Amino acid sequence: MIIIHHMNGGALPRYVAQSLRERLNVMPAVVVTGARQTGKSTLVRELVPGWREYRSLDDLDVVDAARNNPEVLLGRGEPVTLDEVQREPGLLHAIKVAIDRDRRPGRFLLTGSANLFLMRKVSESLAGRASYLTLWPMTRREQRGSGRCGVWEELLDTPDEEWLDLLAGQPEAREDWRALARRGGFPTPAVHLKQGRERSIWFEGYVRTYLERDLRDLSAVSALPDFRRLMRAACLRLGQLVNQTALGRDIGLPQPTVHRYLNLLETSYILVRVPAYAVNRTKRLMKSPKLYWCDTGLALHLAGEAKPGGPHLENVVLQDLLTWADARIERPGIHYWRTTVGEEVDFVIEAGDQLLPIEIKATGRPGLGDVRHLRTFRKEYASNARSGLLLHTGDELRWIAPDVLAAPWWRVL
Repeated sequence: MIIIHHMNGGALPRYVAQSLRERLNVMPAVVVTGARQTGKSTLVRELVPGWREYRSLDDLDVVDAARNNPEVLLGRGEPVTLDEVQREPGLLHAIKVAIDRDRRPGRFLLTGSANLFLMRKVSESLAGRASYLTLWPMTRREQRGSGRCGVWEELLDTPDEEWLDLLAGQPEAREDWRALARRGGFPTPAVHLKQGRERSIWFEGYVRTYLERDLRDLSAVSALPDFRRLMRAACLRLGQLVNQTALGRDIGLPQPTVHRYLNLLETSYILVRVPAYAVNRTKRLMKSPKLYWCDTGLALHLAGEAKPGGPHLENVVLQDLLTWADARIERPGIHYWRTTVGEEVDFVIEAGDQLLPIEIKATGRPGLGDVRHLRTFRKEYASNARSGLLLHTGDELRWIAPDVLAAPWWRVL
């Protein structure tokens, strides 16, 4: 399995490893994207057995070759790994030509710290030639060494009436969710750094690198203080509907600028927008997406918050869901559900014809009032909805209602 190395010489596997192997056996190019420092370089250098030529576009000599002599850089048909390929999008045309001449699977393994689907030149060059895989920050189970994410797949595959036994059988791994939220999932602060002050130093360095280097690879941002102010304001609005006009008014930026900055954050996997779940129903649903961050530790640092709250617990669950969903060949939808009268479910997994509604509560004693909207959702979509899942911070695992299972968050994640 792909590994993140411990400072003591041990190793931690990553959940996407198997999915990456499968894609390399089928497609001539596989693109691994994700925010900087999620472990992409370690992933692509350690996973594939046998020999692969490795080139990083963080190396200026490699960038020069990519611009002036890409055919030599791509080799003579041997497998090639190209790291941080978004730094020279023009290289993708040479890869396209090479693939059209020889479509053997696994020839090119590419990584990028940007969503290449959203970079027009890249997506056009690789259309029909590449499979895409996102590496998110480490899940809780990855940090603990099991190379897993939450039991989302098992919940979908198990009849509802057997969920309690399924979750009761999970390894005992109680943890304060606030500690998990503070350390986040980037490998260095999550695994290697043990003190909050050390993590703060790392997060500040990460923000400066992102602002001063990665961001300028994607777009010209002339006013970096404005951009950082926007990031802080966004981190103070985790779990809220995106209102670009209100956000701009609060920080003194015009709506078009807010729109462009949010798109840049999303393209570089820093910001996550969760869309509303909507089908052709009589009840009108809210269409604005909800805003989350790629990593709760980074979000807390940017917001200047020391104490995680309910939205951070939602964000922790979302990070785990994204790791699971993006490794799946048939990617499920991750949505939220909200009506104009305020009925809301935090997340809805849409996998095939199944809908799994999930509510998250930062309380150790959930009550019947916490399941109302889950039950409303189930009535609205009775033909496809599975039982509701209420994740909480306590220890009790029980059917809190006939169609809602209340479970400690740590038994699922």
